[in-house]
Amino acid sequence: MINESISDKQGICLMVLFIFGSTLIVGIGGEAKQNSWISVILGVILALPAVMVYARLLSLYPRKDLFDILMELFGSLLGRILSLVYIWFAFHLGTLVLRNYLEFTSNVVFPDTPAWLLPLFLVPLISWVTKGGIEVLGRCAEFLILFIIGLIILITISLSMPRIEIKNILPIMYDGFRPVFMSAFAAFSFPFAETIIFTMCFSSLKTTRSPYKAYILGLIIGGFFLLIATLRNILILGAGAIAENYFPSNVAVSVIHLGDLLQRLELSVSAVLIICVFIKLSVCILGVCNGVSKIFKLKDFKFLATPICAMLFTFSLFIYSSTMEMNEFAFKVWPYYAFLFQAILPALIIIVAEIKNWKSNKNLKNIST
Repeated sequence: MINESISDKQGICLMVLFIFGSTLIVGIGGEAKQNSWISVILGVILALPAVMVYARLLSLYPRKDLFDILMELFGSLLGRILSLVYIWFAFHLGTLVLRNYLEFTSNVVFPDTPAWLLPLFLVPLISWVTKGGIEVLGRCAEFLILFIIGLIILITISLSMPRIEIKNILPIMYDGFRPVFMSAFAAFSFPFAETIIFTMCFSSLKTTRSPYKAYILGLIIGGFFLLIATLRNILILGAGAIAENYFPSNVAVSVIHLGDLLQRLELSVSAVLIICVFIKLSVCILGVCNGVSKIFKLKDFKFLATPICAMLFTFSLFIYSSTMEMNEFAFKVWPYYAFLFQAILPALIIIVAEIKNWKSNKNLKNIST
């Protein structure tokens, strides 16, 4: 990954599609019901300090990824242990995203098809793209994002208007602030702070300011379109349906039609899911492959892509027993579990990095004087 380079624009596109991931389908803030849109906004606000830490870390160590930084800050042994921790997190996140895709396609799109058969075309494609590295993935994201955002705007702004009921968003904060905040905390962990994964493969950005651009603009743009999708779902379905449906976006889009001309628009939801899951999974697997290669001092990680994809696919089949269990874990367990990787460890890492950076600058000043 040393010789690769991606532009700021490609970094932002990757970040936005990663944030979309499976979130556009599963949704955000079901516990907050009609106030879910407030939870999305609060989730973005909560995530801003976190992504600033991620960006600061990358800007302090240009041309280095998280694994290089951990080795430099904590030494070979502890650096490798922390690297293994983050490799597990990237792998675990990848299995959850793939299982989101499996549950959606096997329950909604192809209910009569065995779940294991559905990703057989997607996983080899992800393996192939991962072998191309972050540069190939950046070009893919730059091309695909126009289609995704165009589709969201078309369906949400143009075609949803006749179905919108403003009363569905009321009353605001009827159940108090706690459900809104808990949903915002869940949104912080899924999907916004999951962008910690990019520290594992964003050593190829052009300048020390590039991580800030990619993280901040990616978070704001991704959060904005998730806000639009959440508002659409609330205004069309109402609070009850938002809380009860596992895939609210699919249900909301399925009720949109213009006579006999435009029907079955929920197929567009499937297209969006495949593209966003493709990007998010590729980034996760790229992070895993890069981490393994750094721990074992391998010159290349490309040969790791296929076996890691196979392991991730196998693991995803057994990680949950049902869609209900998947949703329970995603919204009730994941926020607390992921907080260690997304907030606590990064806070400790950046403190050590800033101390070492301060000492280094102080020594340079002493030498110069």
